[in-house]
Amino acid sequence: MTDRAQRLDAACAALPLVAILRGLTPPEAVPVAQVLFDAGFRLIEIPLNSPEPFDSIKAVRDALPPEALVGAGTVTTLADVDRLDAIGADLVVMPHADTAVIGAAATKGMICIPGIATPTEAYAALHAGARGLKVFPAELVGPAAIKAIRTILPAGTRLFPVGGITPGTMADFLPAGVAGFGLGSALYKPGDDVATVRSKAEGFVTAWATLQG
Repeated sequence: MTDRAQRLDAACAALPLVAILRGLTPPEAVPVAQVLFDAGFRLIEIPLNSPEPFDSIKAVRDALPPEALVGAGTVTTLADVDRLDAIGADLVVMPHADTAVIGAAATKGMICIPGIATPTEAYAALHAGARGLKVFPAELVGPAAIKAIRTILPAGTRLFPVGGITPGTMADFLPAGVAGFGLGSALYKPGDDVATVRSKAEGFVTAWATLQG
């Protein structure tokens, strides 16, 4: 875990934006991921409700340098965790906070970022071994609630709002103390070509840099 934890620290210091590539297909996987890596992204998530996701995840993990943390989203079962471990995935991102799945991922040394919306879920996830928390859906929870939850969590807890995040909405959440964001359809939609992904990625990178001053 130490190596991946250090890589997570470095990735978040560089650009704490998680690319969520829902619907990505294996033939597109490496070209799209490479464009994102070249733009500065170091956190790459391919949800398991994409076509042949394990093939895409393995291809991207094999293609990108170690600075990238590559893995799956929409992880819901222990079997998913076993398959991801077998192909060398780094990230286990979840829509919920099933402590059995979190614990399995942590035991295998993967970075687990489960979905939470309440303090109860947040603490259960952290105690089970989560290395960050996906606040989902961000549109429902909202900046005010995230700020309230953040004040009672352990110092250093990383919160990543996910859901409806665009270059224009990130500023609304920063005062709540979030660490970064998960980016879905505003970054990648099924069928987007490499040039489109590059343009969207650059828009997010520029917006994040502007917000950091």
